[in-house]
Amino acid sequence: MTRWLLVIGLALLLINKLPPFLGKFGIGRLPGDFRFSIFGKEFFLPIGSTVLLSVIAAIIAKLV
Repeated sequence: MTRWLLVIGLALLLINKLPPFLGKFGIGRLPGDFRFSIFGKEFFLPIGSTVLLSVIAAIIAKLV
């Protein structure tokens, strides 16, 4: 149980720290990423970036 809490905590930390770093490489501005504003609030759906990162993670997992 403790190990899973540690893994989840580290995953959340990475999720918070990675977007500015990945933005330097164009991740977050791909053709499938949608940004729209409704009632003064901005929403972001990173569908293209999610697919790309999933493919990269699958390739890494296959190699390891």
